[in-house]
Amino acid sequence: MNVYAAVDLGASSGRVMTARIDGGRVRLAEVHRFANRPVRVGGTLHWDILALHRGVLDGLREAGPVDSVGIDSWAVDYGLLDGTGRLIGNPVHYRDERTAGIMERVAAEVGADALYQAGGLQFLPFNTVYQLLAEPNLDRAETLLMIPDLLTHWLTGSVGAEATNASTTGLYDVRTGGWARELTERLGLPARILPELRQPGAAAGTLRAEVAAETGLPGSTPVTAVASHDTASAVAAVPADTDRFAYISSGTWSLVGLELPRPVLTQESRLANFTNEGGLDGTIRYLRNVMGLWILQECMRAWGDSDLAELLAAAAQAPPFQAVFDPDDPAFLPPGDMPARIAAFCERTGQRPPAGRAQVVRCVMESLALAYRRAVRDAVRLSGQEVEVVHVVGGGARNALLCQMTADATGLPVVAGPVEAAALGNALVQARAQGVVSDIRALVRQGERLVTYHPKGEEEAWARAEARLPGR
Repeated sequence: MNVYAAVDLGASSGRVMTARIDGGRVRLAEVHRFANRPVRVGGTLHWDILALHRGVLDGLREAGPVDSVGIDSWAVDYGLLDGTGRLIGNPVHYRDERTAGIMERVAAEVGADALYQAGGLQFLPFNTVYQLLAEPNLDRAETLLMIPDLLTHWLTGSVGAEATNASTTGLYDVRTGGWARELTERLGLPARILPELRQPGAAAGTLRAEVAAETGLPGSTPVTAVASHDTASAVAAVPADTDRFAYISSGTWSLVGLELPRPVLTQESRLANFTNEGGLDGTIRYLRNVMGLWILQECMRAWGDSDLAELLAAAAQAPPFQAVFDPDDPAFLPPGDMPARIAAFCERTGQRPPAGRAQVVRCVMESLALAYRRAVRDAVRLSGQEVEVVHVVGGGARNALLCQMTADATGLPVVAGPVEAAALGNALVQARAQGVVSDIRALVRQGERLVTYHPKGEEEAWARAEARLPGR
């Protein structure tokens, strides 16, 4: 039996999971979960990276002996090391406001098309390139490490930039698969801080002596560079049996798109705000970021004592299409009173705000499904690749109401699962690197419980609802 430790870090929590592969089956087990609580200091919102490192060490101790360790996390955020290898300050959270106005200034100075031709990224104010232009410690830095690369460095001492996460920086040339050094220099950023790139499945070293002593694992335990952007790991575990599929990696964010052999860098693609990010085996994750279940999570936080399962059941019985909103409106990005912001959007667009919590939840679900409908249709139109099925992976695969609405809105069957797609993809890339697995997706299809939702033929109602949104 082969056992792999998958460290999977999300925006609100991290966990260490073990994947045991035996007889063509994978058994995932969560051995340790820990909170990921950002900290605001001096007006800046930081990640508590040392607490995350402690959580990783505790989890590896609980995991016991494993054949390999791999780390995935969210994208765009980073740590800076000085010339002695020391971390310069706690990494800043992508929701911090330090990048306000920078994206617009850079687009005006350099040209939006030039930025898109190099990086192929959706224009989001928190992309790494804009964070670096707001970075006060850049002159002291010798090395930039994305969050999984930083934690891998602390485990092994090795320095490198895993390609799927590097592709989210805006400083990675999506056409060549290398750093966009000409753009980096044009922006006045120091190219010296960009480490050597490594591909998913590459060896990242073995455990430092101090880490081995802390975790009780052998110092010979290998650490593997997986597809370290959590969405790249999740897409690697999509149980597709054809290339004519769309995916929704559904969690705090929803990443909606297609898997392509090459990037789409047309002006139309740029104006539609699609991103081209690296995937496993040189594929391109052609997708649009949608605000996702963050909006529902913030509603639940505002309500405090509500039960989500009860609210979803009540929302399923609530009248349809009373109001809809655009989840990607900037008003929904920061933390805050989401029910009040939804009401304000509805009033601003001439709609009656949802009355009561169940109606708010229904409004959120319908609005997300409409955003998925737009993203899938735009991706098909812009890429020319047809789609026959939508795969929903991640935590949102548990949300039966949202999955059914997605099938109805898109007019396509929706296959939900696996829920633990990022951790599963993480572990299976490790296993493939050791020759234990050959076809990751076939193994997922064989071993995971999948649920299929069929559209009910309500596309006209969804089209009418979509027409109520500004610009539609």
